[in-house]
Parts: sequence; structure tokens; C-alpha cells
Amino acid sequence: MYARVVAAFAAALLGATALLLPTSDARARVVGEPPSVVAHRGASALAPENTLAAVDAAAGLGVDWVENDVQRTKDGALVVIHDDSLRRTTDVEEVFPGRSPWKVKDFTAAEIARLDAGSWFAPRFAGVRVPTLDEYMRRVEDNGQNLLLEIKNPELYPGIEQQILKLLGNEGRLDRPYPDGRLIVQSFSADSLRLVHDLAPGVGTAFLGTPPVADLPEYAAFTDGINPSYASISTDYVSAAHALTGPHGRPLAVLAWTVDDAATALRVTGYGVDGVISNKPDVVRAALRER
Repeated sequence: MYARVVAAFAAALLGATALLLPTSDARARVVGEPPSVVAHRGASALAPENTLAAVDAAAGLGVDWVENDVQRTKDGALVVIHDDSLRRTTDVEEVFPGRSPWKVKDFTAAEIARLDAGSWFAPRFAGVRVPTLDEYMRRVEDNGQNLLLEIKNPELYPGIEQQILKLLGNEGRLDRPYPDGRLIVQSFSADSLRLVHDLAPGVGTAFLGTPPVADLPEYAAFTDGINPSYASISTDYVSAAHALTGPHGRPLAVLAWTVDDAATALRVTGYGVDGVISNKPDVVRAALRER
């Protein structure tokens, strides 16, 4: 069954999927280069996470890469939100008080569009909405930014990988001439990333987590990078990842998360990572420039 799904979907994308080779942000960096800085859920220390306001805040800082989280609504729409519940970052309890536990998958796209996703962060963001993936990607593109797209909780949404790739293909984001490849898909699920790689081999991927060094060769078969928690790695771990070649012929990249202060940024950079993912990209970038 798995093979039939892969074959059918790959055929549907045939001719639409161009080879999106990872950029310099997704390979072992040259010694002396500053590591890349990725705005986690947008510049989420400055604006509500995973919203267009956070994308714009990152753009205002001159940050080229933003990260987001994608989940699916009851009626099959792809929306950008981190939690599988709407409770923490919207006013869903007030708007729909009788629908606990307020899971994303239990609400339609139209219902989610009614929610305020900004007031919890600060009054001036009142009225900010949960964006659809399509809206989010259009804003990223309008800003000239690159996207690290996380497939969140894929086990809750069977077929979400195919749906995301279909949306990207329909919008021309798999075949347009992205200079240096401006899209990377990441997930905590190795199975989800394997499926993405099988369906669209040209798309760059990154595994979220810290697999044992002995297992890294297995991951190198389907992912271009390993994105671990900064507290879980060392110089030796980063070197072990860099010693392996991913599916696009480049050393496995390492992007560490979530780094929000200067001291940690400098320490992790000393490990040789290719990039850091941060809620405070301005703080991290300033620290790295001053070292």
C-alpha cells in the first residue's frame, strides 16, 4: 500500500517537481562563515508566533529564514499553528466555550479564521489570525524569505505529507526557480520525512531530534540535515553528522534549536553547527557578528 501511494503521488507531481538543492544554509558551512539564523515560528519574541505578523517582524530584522508549524483542520485545510490545541494562542475558549479540548482537527478552517491569535501576546496584535499555509507562504515569498516548514504531529493527520506537497506543487513552489532552494521540510517523525523524500526527492528535508551517532547513516539516506536541541549536542556530534553525505550529495547540516541568548549562541556556534533556530534572531545574530 505504501509503495502504491508513493508511486501514484510521484506520478501526479512528475514534471512539476524540480530539484531543490539545499542552500548554503543547509550544508556543512565553510569554517569561518557565520552560522545561519532561523526565526523560530517567525520572530516570535516580537510578535505572535506562527502569524503573518511574526513573519513580517523577522523580515524587518533582515532575517532570511523563518520556521513554521503546519497542522490540518476538520475540513482538510492546512493551517500554521504549533499546538494541536487552539487554546494557548487563540481566544477559542471564549468563541467556542463548549468545545473542549479545542483541538485543531475538530474545527473547520472558517471557524479557526474567526479566532483572535494575537491578543494573548499583546493588545496591539488584537485581531491577528491563524494563517493558512498558503497565506503564510505567500507572505514569506513576498518578503523574499526562505521557509523551514515543520510537519507537526503527522500521526494525527494521515496523508498530510501528500497534501502539503500537492499544495506546494499547485502553487508552483516546487518547480519555480528558487535560487539555491528556498524550502526545507522538517519533522520529528522519521517516517514522515521518508515519505516526503520518496514522494518528492528534490525537496530538502531535516530531521528534528538527536539520533544516536550510530544511526546517523540511516538518516542520511532520506534527510539533508539533523536539527537537534542545542543542549543535546557537542562538537563530536556535529562532526559526526558533517562526516556523512545526505541524499543531495552534501554533508548533513546541523541546525540547533532553540537558542535565545548570546552566551548559548556562542557556545553552540563553537560546536560547528550550520545554523541556529531562535525566537530572538536579532539577539543571536548580533552576538555572532560581534564574536
